[in-house]
Amino acid sequence: MSWFKQGLCFLPVFLVIWSSSTFIVSYIIAVFRHDVDIIFPYISDTGTTTIYARYKFVEKLSADTTVVNPRLNKTTFVFGMLSCLGMCISVMSHRAHPAGSSVAVCRVRSGVAVLAVLAFFPCVICAFFVTQNALHRDEGDKDYPFHVASAVCEWTVAFSFICFFLTYIDDFKLFTIRVKTECAERL
Repeated sequence: MSWFKQGLCFLPVFLVIWSSSTFIVSYIIAVFRHDVDIIFPYISDTGTTTIYARYKFVEKLSADTTVVNPRLNKTTFVFGMLSCLGMCISVMSHRAHPAGSSVAVCRVRSGVAVLAVLAFFPCVICAFFVTQNALHRDEGDKDYPFHVASAVCEWTVAFSFICFFLTYIDDFKLFTIRVKTECAERL
């Protein structure tokens, strides 16, 4: 039997392919439309970070109307970012050798989680020093090194999350889901 037909291992594979495609296709479209520079745009500049995109959408709605309080929108944005950090911490605190996973898989998971955590902090810190909000950057800009460092770290965090799901392939080979439906009699 082919590996992708065993259990539900196609689910993490599908998740990785779909998520990666979303990042990459959005990046390609943004580059061809000249919305962003080819070299190291922020993922959010290409329109693929769901949390950021939703934040900007609600921000725009709030500017035209008073439907949503801007502070509430910023609060939800912060909670969204904290949930990303929480995923990193949750992965880091996962048991060292969960049942069904090899030591090698656990080490890979820990390595990917450490990479995500290590990239998260420079991403946020360097973004703090970026003073321009322009989509097109010039290497001569004073804050350009901070922009590049922040953008590279942002891409690293995003793809480390995606790669983390690849480690679930062997785990998902071990089980299947069966749906049993029953129809209750009407009285």
